[in-house]
Amino acid sequence: MRAVGGLWRWRRNPLRRATDLAEAWLALTALLLVTLAAPLAGVLVGSAAHASLQRSALAQQQSRHLVTATVVRELEPSLPDTDPELAGGAPGSRVLARWTAPDGTDRREPVRARLPDPRPGGTFRIWTDGSGDRVARPLDAGTATAYAVLAGAGAGLLAAGLFEGGRRLVLRRMLGDRYARWDREWGRAGPDWGRAGADS
Repeated sequence: MRAVGGLWRWRRNPLRRATDLAEAWLALTALLLVTLAAPLAGVLVGSAAHASLQRSALAQQQSRHLVTATVVRELEPSLPDTDPELAGGAPGSRVLARWTAPDGTDRREPVRARLPDPRPGGTFRIWTDGSGDRVARPLDAGTATAYAVLAGAGAGLLAAGLFEGGRRLVLRRMLGDRYARWDREWGRAGPDWGRAGADS
């Protein structure tokens, strides 16, 4: 509605100031940038992020392996540690487990397992790298795509915000200049305003 109301600034009339026309062009430019350039920026950033994340997901899926670990015994609870497999999930039980790494070496380490009642001989699955060290679950293609979509949407919104912010800054500067001109004009005309015979 404001854009439609601003169309009068392009019409020829004796009251239209040069700044009115400049404000109209500024608004049109910002509108085009927000509706065309900002989505384009989002698409470009999202596409680049998607390609990068898909490569990362593929590399992780090729270098990380899901192996079966066997509970040796349950351990006493300790201070929370940073187990990559349980990050952001349930705390799990602390157990001593053994597993065979993809390179064939046997590993025995304390780990946290999502087992309701861990007993010796119980099994659970863990992610490891090629040498058997614990790693986080690899990024899957769906999650990578979701992250890329969020990155693209964020970039588009950021670009739109920057364009609108730039428009407001320029408009504020234009209004400041207009008010300064009004003050100068009033300074010249003001002292005589309303005095009898001032224009004679």
